[in-house]
Amino acid sequence: MLIRKVPVFVPASPWGLRLPQKFLFLLFLSGLVTLCFGALFLLPNSSRLKRLFLAPRTQQPGLEVVAEVAGHPLAREQESPPNPAPAVPAPGEDDASSQASTRRRKVWLRRTQPTGTREMATAARSSGSTALRPQEGAIPFSFDFNAFRSRLRHPVLGTRADESKEPQSLVRAQREKIKEMMQFAWHSYKLYAMGKNELRPLTKDGYEGNMFGGLSGATIIDSLDTLYLMELQEEFQEAKAWVEENFHLNVSGEASLFEVNIRYIGGLLSAFYLTGEEVFRVKAIKLGEKLLPAFNTPTGIPKGVVNFKSGSNRSWGWAMAGSSSILAEFGSLHLEFLHLTELSGNQVFAEKVRNIRKVLRKINKPFGLYPNFLSPVSGNWMQHHVSVGGLGDSFYEYLIKSWLMSAKTDVEAKDMYYEALEAIETYLLNVSPGGLTYIAEWRGGILDHKMGHLACFSGGMIALGAEDAKEEKRAHYRELAAQITKTCHESYARSDTKLGPEAFWFNSGREAVATQLSESYYLLRPEVVESYMYLWRQTHDPIYRAWGWEVVTALEKYCRTDAGFSGIQDVYSSVPNHDNKQQTFFLAETLKYLYLLFSEDDMLSLEDWVFNTEAHPLPVNHSDSSSGAGGRL
Repeated sequence: MLIRKVPVFVPASPWGLRLPQKFLFLLFLSGLVTLCFGALFLLPNSSRLKRLFLAPRTQQPGLEVVAEVAGHPLAREQESPPNPAPAVPAPGEDDASSQASTRRRKVWLRRTQPTGTREMATAARSSGSTALRPQEGAIPFSFDFNAFRSRLRHPVLGTRADESKEPQSLVRAQREKIKEMMQFAWHSYKLYAMGKNELRPLTKDGYEGNMFGGLSGATIIDSLDTLYLMELQEEFQEAKAWVEENFHLNVSGEASLFEVNIRYIGGLLSAFYLTGEEVFRVKAIKLGEKLLPAFNTPTGIPKGVVNFKSGSNRSWGWAMAGSSSILAEFGSLHLEFLHLTELSGNQVFAEKVRNIRKVLRKINKPFGLYPNFLSPVSGNWMQHHVSVGGLGDSFYEYLIKSWLMSAKTDVEAKDMYYEALEAIETYLLNVSPGGLTYIAEWRGGILDHKMGHLACFSGGMIALGAEDAKEEKRAHYRELAAQITKTCHESYARSDTKLGPEAFWFNSGREAVATQLSESYYLLRPEVVESYMYLWRQTHDPIYRAWGWEVVTALEKYCRTDAGFSGIQDVYSSVPNHDNKQQTFFLAETLKYLYLLFSEDDMLSLEDWVFNTEAHPLPVNHSDSSSGAGGRL
């Protein structure tokens, strides 16, 4: 035996340690073991450690675990996940902190497959699978997409029975021409401006602008549902891939609450409802959360601009010296925000827009009219300027569409709409000496006898709401809708290009024409063809398709360039001077409404869908029960 030399030659232990040293070593070892195992149970919950040491719980019926996906586009984004209302912990999660800590790592999805043979086939071609792909960073999913699709009364893309019987019909050829225009507009954008907000076709480059706070790809997101509707599967896949891989929300600029809502959130919501692709739902909710600071005002009426970095808000400088919010902007949030609540479980979105209603119901309205400027601080009107065109337009549209989207249960919206329409008819409606019916603008009792192109949506709106008016008023409203739409057509017919000006007047013996060059431009706007579509669906009068085809012909002749479509600066000149911008709403609205005009009525049936003011379809709430969001969709 080896004996270690120590003082006084005391024999060592077999391990070379004295008894006091062995005691200290064992004490240290036991402490280390205690620390390691104590960490497992005393430190904050970790689902990864639990999976190593603890038996998994039974999975809830009807749900499937989507494990984390390494390298998925959403996993690469450095964005915080949405913050929905508290939900029941998912299987394997003990409490709220555990749920929050694992939200980035796994998602609980209901099985969601489109119903119907046509939709299943289209979804399979669009997504590569009928099952949803797992999305990293998604929120707990409680929306039953399969049940939603089963409640639709018509196939999303329609039956199109006429195609098999008349494959070479004129209407089909016209529809295919509009589809080709969409392909050309998209391919031009993809070639010269992919990822930018808009295409500049003359200079063949992209344009970002300053409305979206640093967000990119406005044309892509605005085009998603149009590409899907036209069954342009390859192009839809390109758009979807860009959203998955390149649409980042970590931006720091100032954004228009209104424009981001109607274009981005509206586009993402409709893409989700059409396809069930989880990426669209998650992005819509996250983006909706970034808009919430706009509502931080004494009245809850949001300001028009929100800073994505600081969370501050402000009103537009031109809106009564920065003191006012705009009726059309804060009044055109209701449709999208109710759907954000429906898809997230977070009631804050619905509460924000309900508060806007509450303020507007209480405030005194001059002669029942809604002026365009309202102080978000005091809740008082700032100027008595009333317009059904710019600054006011989509507020009225969202009232009747809120009624329809709720499956005709939102009585407050219905009452507000018909009360407003009666005041408009009493104080703003006029008939010119030539017999043209138009809606003038009102400034404290003095009328401007002009009508903006933006106001031409009102023919379709009035037609849409005619069915639910008092019985004695229904025929009157249908006729009024037809007359206003005819007037807007005249503004096109009386120009050299057969495209309508930005505004047209009724004075000095001139009717339905612009009186100055600054109002003679055409920005590829959709409002006139929007009314054609609604009037067609209500009456099936062939005149509306004839007028729509005139627009298609004019767009091809005067707005098509070598690299996309462009607005023109003077509709009264047969030699076009292009403005070098392919607006996002041309793809989202103008071409979509034209395509629907030449399609069967069950394609995006008005029994199942309402269109937001950017023409993004949102579903009607077909439900027998109600929920905090106004009923499950």
